[in-house]
Amino acid sequence: MAFDFDIIVVLLVLVSAVVLFATEKLPVDVVALIIMGVLIVSGVVTPQEGVSGFSNSATITVASMFILSAALFKSGAVLGIGNKMASLFKYNFWIGVIAMMIVVGMISAFINNTPVVAIFIPILVGAAAKSNHSLGKMLMPLSFASMFGGVCTLIGTSTNILVSGIAADHNLEPFSMFEMSKMGLVFFGTGLLYMLLIGIHLIPDRKSDSGLVQKFGLGDYLTEIILLEKAPSVGKTIANSPLVKKLEIDILEVNRAGTRYFMPGEDFILRQGDILKVRCNVEKIKTLKEREEIALKSDMKFADVDVESDKTTLVEAVIAPNSEFEGKTVKNINFRQRFGATVLAIRHRGEVMREKVANTVLRSGDTLLIEAHKDKMKYLKQLELHGRNTFLIVSEVGLPKFEKNKISLVVLTMLSIITLATLNILPIMVAALIGCIFLIITGCISMEEAYKAIDWKVIFLLAGAMSLGVAMDNSGAAILISGFLINIVGAWGPIAVVSILYLITSLITATMSNNASAVLLAPIAIAAAITMQVDPRPFLMAITFAASSSFMTPIGYQTNTMIYGTGNFKFHDFIRVGGPLNLLFWIIATFLIPVFFPF
Repeated sequence: MAFDFDIIVVLLVLVSAVVLFATEKLPVDVVALIIMGVLIVSGVVTPQEGVSGFSNSATITVASMFILSAALFKSGAVLGIGNKMASLFKYNFWIGVIAMMIVVGMISAFINNTPVVAIFIPILVGAAAKSNHSLGKMLMPLSFASMFGGVCTLIGTSTNILVSGIAADHNLEPFSMFEMSKMGLVFFGTGLLYMLLIGIHLIPDRKSDSGLVQKFGLGDYLTEIILLEKAPSVGKTIANSPLVKKLEIDILEVNRAGTRYFMPGEDFILRQGDILKVRCNVEKIKTLKEREEIALKSDMKFADVDVESDKTTLVEAVIAPNSEFEGKTVKNINFRQRFGATVLAIRHRGEVMREKVANTVLRSGDTLLIEAHKDKMKYLKQLELHGRNTFLIVSEVGLPKFEKNKISLVVLTMLSIITLATLNILPIMVAALIGCIFLIITGCISMEEAYKAIDWKVIFLLAGAMSLGVAMDNSGAAILISGFLINIVGAWGPIAVVSILYLITSLITATMSNNASAVLLAPIAIAAAITMQVDPRPFLMAITFAASSSFMTPIGYQTNTMIYGTGNFKFHDFIRVGGPLNLLFWIIATFLIPVFFPF
């Protein structure tokens, strides 16, 4: 029967989507398009329904908030606040942490928390170095605080806006600007106390004063070799050198009779007697040196000072969430030719990759150790997280400078949007759109910057996931799944359903996009409420809070991903610190969501 066929298709698509989102086998936007295409072709949704997510008020609002956040980021307002917070760490670590968490939480309640964390990461890197405090004990509270603040208002995260939009699509009242604030402040206060009394003490103290070379364990992967007279590489270009082709080494510098050539190009011809500074497996070089007619210049262990020079520098950089580099390799990107820089090592999902660096598939949160020409740093800086999520250099504070004439205008625009939406003078989508137009007209952000500011992967993800939500409603899959859920816990009443929805959302969000998990579960929550004849509000709030409060994995929330490599964290660090916090929030949500949002 058609009805049965539709349910089977939707359930297969649902399971496949969850697996693909969790395993990252394909980019999230590609998965979203596949979802959309399969549902339209199978006839479960009409073409109009399939693409309706692109015109949904929630999607447009989220896109607008990206632009507004980028304008505030560009003005330098948040950077000024961040610098003041960093100075507190010199006087007292705990005062600095408290002030930083409160300020970051307050800012994140009103703008996208990704750029907020992006601004604070390099500031805290500098503060940790100057105050000799553990960087990890600063970065994890930073990420968590941005999540605490994000659940306090409608515009705190895209997830809040998204679930509100789904509620409106089901003829329910959308969330008001501060409807979540009471519950959100409880989470904020609880999270702050937990981190100060317990959480920070559970974070490993991995201070490192030995520099980036030692931090990435490159001591046995950097050396100098001399090309002997009969070396097969003599007379050949770097691109055709057997050393490069067979041993997969990177030639960082050539010293020829006292003249030094930094990061020579692929067409550079090697000569007898050239001293090459290379990145490679030193032990492999030792075993093959006779065959390749080379000599090791020394067995010294390199440090930062030996790699850096008056013309080159070492920097540490993070691949931002939804970066254009995601899913590509250093070789695909043509990194050295494009940016005049060499990737020496990659901290990838908790492991440091020192071999086959060029062929490692990059993921968000990967931290790269880069040697770059100082005069080419401007090209790398253009990739920093400025409007568009691409790249973030964390070794130095190289973020936007103040534009004092723009700060007040951007801040007043944000306050006006919040006021208009709070007083119900304009819907949040309309107010946000008008705010974006005003900032573009007044030159606070250019049209090109506005395009770049929108995270299009998120927009496509929302549109695709929304089409799946429509399909779940059309096919009856939402009713089927909600009925299964009610059969299991419904006997204990709606509070038990709130509890189980929060728990399921929290667990799913630990492995995949928080927006995707919210979109997939919201129709089920609404169907469950209709079946139980109660108000869907508390069920939707459980999903919203849970999807925006994922602490126990580095991939559960984008800000966790951003600090993962920079803080030198291990996967289990998040489980140890964030796991109890997730459990605590679940218990609080079970008892207090029904109080603040009655059935």
